[in-house]
Amino acid sequence: MAGRQLANKWLKTEALLSNASVAAHIPQTRLYSAEALKSMLHQFGMVVIKPLRGGGGYGVIKVTYAGGVYAFTYMSAQKSYRSFDAMVQALNRVKVKRKYMIQQGIHLARIGGRPIDYRVKVVKTGGSWVYRSMVGRLARPGLFVTNLCKGGTQLTARQGLNMSFRKKGIGRQKRQEMRNLTNTCIGILESSFPGIGQLGFDYGIDTGGKIWIFEVNTRPQ
Repeated sequence: MAGRQLANKWLKTEALLSNASVAAHIPQTRLYSAEALKSMLHQFGMVVIKPLRGGGGYGVIKVTYAGGVYAFTYMSAQKSYRSFDAMVQALNRVKVKRKYMIQQGIHLARIGGRPIDYRVKVVKTGGSWVYRSMVGRLARPGLFVTNLCKGGTQLTARQGLNMSFRKKGIGRQKRQEMRNLTNTCIGILESSFPGIGQLGFDYGIDTGGKIWIFEVNTRPQ
């Protein structure tokens, strides 16, 4: 039984933001507009824009601002512009025809220069939630999206953490932190959206070791 499915990322983000301890792990997120994009770029230097609906890295674009240059990366192609307006016009041609959201960019821990993030899957069986998997997803060389369908490599969470953080014991500690965060989020999402039966959490861990929640799927692949 798959349970209730929610395609809209914004609704799930809003529910999680209602809890202060979880909100601290959610990158700043706004609905897409040119004004919001400019303001967040000037604040963070890097943001990711993604469709409100859709998975597998579909339509996800990284946008940066540094040294007076605006740039965006879609798949492995990068384009640079001296003016914000010129970049936005080009961005509008590349974006898929869906509503987008903007998320603060996170500088992920890497292995051999390739960013890695984590997918945690939980399923409700017989009235209680069970962990099905906790894996690392290493981006294909040259890409910033880690999705396996885009050529990413799957590792165990233990392997990924041990290879991206050399410090002894940090892998165990971060896996436990992800579990604790997952357990809290399950409670929030279940009370906000009764009937959900499975969840896939996408976590990123930045270079300083902080865990970030990128998104939650009710139809995890």
